[in-house]
Amino acid sequence: KDEFIIKFIFFNGVIMINKKMYELGNKGSDIRELFEYGKKRKALVGNDNVFDFSLGNPNVSSPKEVNETLIKLLQEEDSTVLHGYTSAPGDINVRKKIASYLNDTYSCTVDGQLIYLTVGAAAALTISLNAIINEGDEVVVIAPYFPEYKVFIEKANGIIKVVNSLVPSFKPDLNKLSEAINENTKAIIINYPNNPTGVLLNEEEIKELCLLLKQKEKQYNNTIYLISDEPYRELIYSDNKYPFITNYYDNSIVCYSFSKSLSLPGERIGYVLVNPKASNSIDLYKAICGAGRSLGYVCAPALFQYMIPNCLGLTSDLNIYKTNREILYNSLKEYGYDVVMPEGAFYLFVKALGDDSYEFSNLAKSYDLLLVPSDSFGYSGYVRISYCVDTKQVLNSLRAFKRLIEDFKEKNNG
Repeated sequence: KDEFIIKFIFFNGVIMINKKMYELGNKGSDIRELFEYGKKRKALVGNDNVFDFSLGNPNVSSPKEVNETLIKLLQEEDSTVLHGYTSAPGDINVRKKIASYLNDTYSCTVDGQLIYLTVGAAAALTISLNAIINEGDEVVVIAPYFPEYKVFIEKANGIIKVVNSLVPSFKPDLNKLSEAINENTKAIIINYPNNPTGVLLNEEEIKELCLLLKQKEKQYNNTIYLISDEPYRELIYSDNKYPFITNYYDNSIVCYSFSKSLSLPGERIGYVLVNPKASNSIDLYKAICGAGRSLGYVCAPALFQYMIPNCLGLTSDLNIYKTNREILYNSLKEYGYDVVMPEGAFYLFVKALGDDSYEFSNLAKSYDLLLVPSDSFGYSGYVRISYCVDTKQVLNSLRAFKRLIEDFKEKNNG
């Protein structure tokens, strides 16, 4: 196979394709690999016999206002507008309404002129990183972290630096974070509620993190950006709200997607928000626009841009996710699993039996349980369970989880 790849990439001594891009395309992420395996397995044994917890693909219907708004737009608005180009950063009226909603909701002072509409949070992150990184700059991520951060950072010619979170809370280890930050640090990426743990930071914890970054900016006389990746911002199972980062740290960038809150992952609509209080915020926003242009991420889908104002602040039915969380968490704890209690998002982080996440994930597959190994998230010894699935699947999977741990204990204690 390796010989074939070498012959494929080289022709008459000339490199025909980008080897790094080939490697990324030749093997998908562990999440996607499991998802594809699940589709093949279901074709063999039936959908109800495979318990696919691989992909963070919302199963709860969008709020009714989403379809109502889309239908009204299609029936009443000029189709040449709905399906035409907007401004490259997005329709200015939509951007202003997003800013107004954020200001009213989080008592912040953001500006629609500093919002760039994107094709989901992935594009928002990619644009932001390309806007700020010069070759050799370092970006710190807190493990466990969303796997594509590494891909996005390295494609922008940055260097990823991984700092493990505290155990068992899985919140940032400020001492290790302090050690990791140096004169080459350009940004820190945070993601709360977190994928894959479901952990949420409170206001005091956000303040402590931001104070550290302010001290480091002063120490190195450099701007250090705090990029807050927030696709799960509204998916919180209590009355708590995620502290909006622009209120606590000036040099901040917010990357958001409506994929999770409105159950619209396939529509790919989100935004980048530059904090007006950031140093040279106008220049930073121009760099955001330039990065979007260079990557071809201009003019996000117009129809879904125009949908946004009528759906701001809405969410799908979180009670379904909450029910799934309670069933899985309580049942797995009862069976003897070590589980992190999630405050938000729709993931459980579970200690692997035997500590090797890949071995445990492969073992679980023999019970038709598809669980993502945590090494995918830069952290060993756990698996991620995505419970944004039908509650029937959750209930039916419990016997498999129980058999799995019972068989494991019998084999290893016998």
